[in-house]
Amino acid sequence: MGWSNENKPGWERETLERLVQAQVVEQRRARRWGIFFKLLLFIYLFALLVLVRGGDMGLTAWFEDDREPEEHVAVVEIDGLIASSARANAEELNKTLKRAFEADGTRAVMLRINSGGGSPVQAAAIHDEILRLKDEHEDIPVYAVVTDIGASAAYYIAVAADEIYASQASMVGSIGVRLDSFGVVDLLDNIGVERRLFTSGENKALLDPFLPLDEGHVSHIHDLMDGLHQQFVDVVRQGRGDRLAENEELFDGLIWTGQRAVDLGLIDGLGTDQSVARDVIGIEKMVTFKPRRGALQLLFEDLGMSALQSWLAMETKPNWR
Repeated sequence: MGWSNENKPGWERETLERLVQAQVVEQRRARRWGIFFKLLLFIYLFALLVLVRGGDMGLTAWFEDDREPEEHVAVVEIDGLIASSARANAEELNKTLKRAFEADGTRAVMLRINSGGGSPVQAAAIHDEILRLKDEHEDIPVYAVVTDIGASAAYYIAVAADEIYASQASMVGSIGVRLDSFGVVDLLDNIGVERRLFTSGENKALLDPFLPLDEGHVSHIHDLMDGLHQQFVDVVRQGRGDRLAENEELFDGLIWTGQRAVDLGLIDGLGTDQSVARDVIGIEKMVTFKPRRGALQLLFEDLGMSALQSWLAMETKPNWR
């Protein structure tokens, strides 16, 4: 009479061990395939990034020979919100401007601007660096070309250029300062919430949205903004000089079309980046200089992370926009 598996001592344990081992093997196989496909996807995205953004990553240098650099107009883009946590920030743009000025073959630098403004601090830092580089490279002129919009903090940067150009329908100007706030004084009472605020300074609750406006605070904020506005006006007058028209509305925050901006002396003429390079500078070849970023950073930006960066950069600080 034979013995079945069920009659062998410990058969349940052996069967369970075999099942666990088989499960472990299957999990390891699935993990290896998962890693393989993730690696394959990464290689594909990296290859796509190299094809699209190879020049930004410095990879084009692998294919260059030892020829003398051709004379060109070095283009630096100022695009989108100007803020420390945005793509258009002083730290990266100033490094890019320095590379543009110092590159072999650079005969002129062009600021290609498409921005509605942003941080006064960032704009001032970029403006001052342009002036410094102009003094250091006296033989390299600087031109600013506005595409869709060059307003507020972006225009603050533009006036550092020797000449400014824009298209007829471009939006230019907005020489003013704004501070956004809100007030919900009665909100907490209406919903039955008691707020408890403790401060160790008489004015520490400045512009608290849950408190009524204080006349002293309002006066202080107006003084602060008037000071920033006057700084803006002084920089524009210094940059544009006697090209500015005598117009009472010039510095009150209005925005103008490119055609009207010519009449007001805010810009020097109408044109695009290509027409300015060809007809004004006299050099058609343009080389775009961009901030140096790592491959992963470029990849995330190309996948849409730049939109998230712009959203995170929104602040409630005074803005020239």
